[in-house]
Amino acid sequence: MATATYDGSSTMPCLICETKNPADGILCDECGAPMALIQEAVTRDRDPCIVTVLGESNVGKTVYLGMLLDMLSKRAEDYEAIPKGAYSVNVQHNVISYLSGRQFPPKTAVEVDDWHWAYYQVMHKRHGSNIYDLVMPDMAGEAIATEVANPQTFRVIRSLLEKSAGAILLVDGALAATGSPQPDFFALKLMSYLDGVVSVKKGEKIKTPVAVVLSKGDHCPECFDDPHGFARTNLNRLWNICEARFENYEFFATSVVGALGFGTDGENVVQYPLHVAPRGILEPFEWVLSTL
Repeated sequence: MATATYDGSSTMPCLICETKNPADGILCDECGAPMALIQEAVTRDRDPCIVTVLGESNVGKTVYLGMLLDMLSKRAEDYEAIPKGAYSVNVQHNVISYLSGRQFPPKTAVEVDDWHWAYYQVMHKRHGSNIYDLVMPDMAGEAIATEVANPQTFRVIRSLLEKSAGAILLVDGALAATGSPQPDFFALKLMSYLDGVVSVKKGEKIKTPVAVVLSKGDHCPECFDDPHGFARTNLNRLWNICEARFENYEFFATSVVGALGFGTDGENVVQYPLHVAPRGILEPFEWVLSTL
C-alpha cells in the first residue's frame, strides 16, 4: 500500500478506497470509512497495517475483536497497544461493558457509518522493536454476506481486503461440530471471494496470511485439542481451498465465555454470558503478525 501522504490541499484521500474527500470530512463519501484513519496515518508518517476480521453473522466477530483489543491494551503477553484516536476504544468499550453486565453486545449495524473502527499502535516488548500501526474494523456479518453474494455492494469491504496485510476468519466451530454444513459453505465462499480480490500471477498461491479461528470453543472443547484435525473433518471444503490456493494459513480455536445462562425475551431463548474466560484470543493475532 502506498505511504499515506497529504499535500496540504483542501482534499485528502481515504485510507481505504483512496477517494479524494474534503480534508475536514468525517466519513469517506465513497466507502463510508472514517477520515480520521488517514489523518492518523499522516501523523505517523508510515504505512498502517490493516488486519481484517471476517466471518458470518453471529459468529462472534465483535466479541473477539473487542476482547483482543482489550487484552492488548492491558499489556497481555507483554504487548503494548496504544489507541490512536478516542474512536478506536469504542469497540472494546462496548464489548467489555456488555460482557460485564452479563450480556452479549448487539449485532453490528449493516450501515457502514455505524461500524466501529480501531487504529492501534502495537509493539511487543520481548520480540524486537517493530511497531505496527494496526487498523481493524468491526464489520457487520450481513454486510460481508451481501458483498460476497453481490460484489461491489459494499465497496469498503473489497477495498479493505485489497489492502489487508492479513486476515482473521472466524468460523462457528460449535455449529460445525453439530454436523451443520453452513459454517463450511460460508467460509468457502469467503475464501473464494478473497481469492478473487487478491490478484496473483497464474499458478501462484495467495501469500496474504489468513488465521482461521474456530469460535465458540466452549461448546466444543475438541476444537482446542486439534484445530487442524477438527477443520479437516468438519470443515473439509474450507480446508481444501486453503490447501489449494493459500500459502500462509493456520487453524486456531478460541472462546470468550466460560459459562452460559439461558433466559427468554418474551418469545425467544436468549443466552447470557455468566462467566468470561478468554482462551485462544491472542494466538491468531500473534501468528498473523509473525508472518508479516
